[in-house]
Amino acid sequence: MGWRFAVSTLGMPGTPVVDAARTAVAHGCAGLELRVHPDEQVHLGLSGGAVDGIRSTLDGEGLAIACLAGYAKVAAPGADRPVVDELKALIALAHRIGAPSVRVFPGGNGDGDAQRRIGAVLGDLRDAGVRLLVETHDSHPTGTAALGLVAGFGAPDLAAVLWDAVHPWRAGEEPAATFAVLGPYLGYFQVKDAVSRPDPTPVPPGAGAVPLGACGELLRSWAGWVSLEWEKAWYPGIAPVDVPLRAAAAWFQRYAPV
Repeated sequence: MGWRFAVSTLGMPGTPVVDAARTAVAHGCAGLELRVHPDEQVHLGLSGGAVDGIRSTLDGEGLAIACLAGYAKVAAPGADRPVVDELKALIALAHRIGAPSVRVFPGGNGDGDAQRRIGAVLGDLRDAGVRLLVETHDSHPTGTAALGLVAGFGAPDLAAVLWDAVHPWRAGEEPAATFAVLGPYLGYFQVKDAVSRPDPTPVPPGAGAVPLGACGELLRSWAGWVSLEWEKAWYPGIAPVDVPLRAAAAWFQRYAPV
């Protein structure tokens, strides 16, 4: 399969899916990573007809859905049921809309809680043909930490890790270590850059301090989705998504295995 290039709608907050899809196509993307959020067209509770309409729109643009970017926090403190219910809703949405995977966050230090909650939806994942991806983020920023939430299931086709290029590096885990520790549990890669370790302000890929060249070389032996995550929703003053998309596309073309 090699690499497939996508962009997250996080970089186009509030933009209708059809317009986000056309931006993706204009920059050579094969897929769109859909942010699932109340402020967006794609959200939990979307009617079946609306879900089918979005899928039809993307089919019409020749785009696949790379991933649903959900906001469930599998290791968050509190009761299991709200987290499990949110995971189940994300999985059901992914199944209907045709997404191969769902991104979630750790969101806390309850490793046992996370494992119990993920375990509760393994059957749903298997039945839906969907993969759960825990992002290297917040309480578990490194590959080593995120892996601890999923490796115990021994099922990387069902529960794996999304490698966000910034967070492991900011936490002191260099790309070679992240790649080595994840092994078969590396399910997805988000290409992104930042000003520096102390300053996570997004900049176009190649313009910051994240060692994206090392990431590209390491990933040549891997196959999967590579998606630009441009955090325009959280940093409204940064450039429009077209600017980092051009840089991400150039990075992709340089390192993608042929």
